Amino acid sequence: MNTLIQDLSRPGALPDKTKNVSVIQTHISIVFVADHFVYKVKKPVNFGFLDFSTPEKREYYCHQEVVLNRRLSKDLYLGVLPVHFDGRSYSLAQAKGDVADYAVKMKRIPEERLMDHVFERGELEEQSLTDIAGVLARFHSTAETSPEIAEYGRPDQFKVNTDENFEQVDKYQGVTIKKQEFKALKKWTEVFYDRFDSLFYQRISQGRVRDCHGDLHMEHICLTPDLPIFDCIEFNERFRYSDTIADIAFLLMDLEYHGGYGEAQTLWKAYKSLAKEEEEEIDNLLTFYKVYRAFVRGKVNSFQLDDKTIGPEEKRKAIETAARYFKLAYSYIY
Repeated sequence: MNTLIQDLSRPGALPDKTKNVSVIQTHISIVFVADHFVYKVKKPVNFGFLDFSTPEKREYYCHQEVVLNRRLSKDLYLGVLPVHFDGRSYSLAQAKGDVADYAVKMKRIPEERLMDHVFERGELEEQSLTDIAGVLARFHSTAETSPEIAEYGRPDQFKVNTDENFEQVDKYQGVTIKKQEFKALKKWTEVFYDRFDSLFYQRISQGRVRDCHGDLHMEHICLTPDLPIFDCIEFNERFRYSDTIADIAFLLMDLEYHGGYGEAQTLWKAYKSLAKEEEEEIDNLLTFYKVYRAFVRGKVNSFQLDDKTIGPEEKRKAIETAARYFKLAYSYIY
């Protein structure tokens, strides 16, 4: 994997003329950012909930990524390209040797217009929040649903996700999450299922469980006129098939993680009105999903501690980031 990263970091290894290539890594992907395009290669990892362990699986999920993301950013995703290996080096530009892997090709977006950057500059306006609320309300109202998808909104089905979270984070107690936070969040989650069991079924009956985005945070929204929203969950239907409130909760949580409590309130108010969310207990459900989303972000940042391709400084930052997410999740229940 390190050799692939080094090789594809060379401008000549990419299919379009470029002078610069920078590399961004997540726990599941390597992203090569060129002058005008972006190429994303999936890491050969298997976390249980995600399996990119073979080239065949990575190819399949690359194509899934393109198809699913075109729902909210139809012009951004250009297709899937093979990565060739000629025995000496990897290339996206040369069709020599064997196909060793695959990359999703995207147009490069103006990073300065990403929602998180706009927010950090203090330039996130109420109109932008209203526009985002409108896009998401329309998307959620038309997203695919079916009896099979609706099953994922059942409390016993969603509990698979939260149980998995606690199992996978258990080993990070005392490292990225305080033991008392872990214990309190686990207990609170169990009590919520018992207390609000009927609310999950109510949401199913209202058709609120749909094929959503699944990874809706500020880094995945670009505040250009076409307002593309990208990088949805392609690798596990269990994370994408969810209550629409679970989807918007991610974005609200992300705003609050960055200190945007007022902006989150504005967005939620606009979305709730446009999506016609009128249940008396909807704010309780929103809190549940914000806790879940913050915990997930803490978990995926914790996973970076086991990634051998990143260095000590990146791991230190991962610990700090994970701890902040877990702390936010804990703050929602007290």
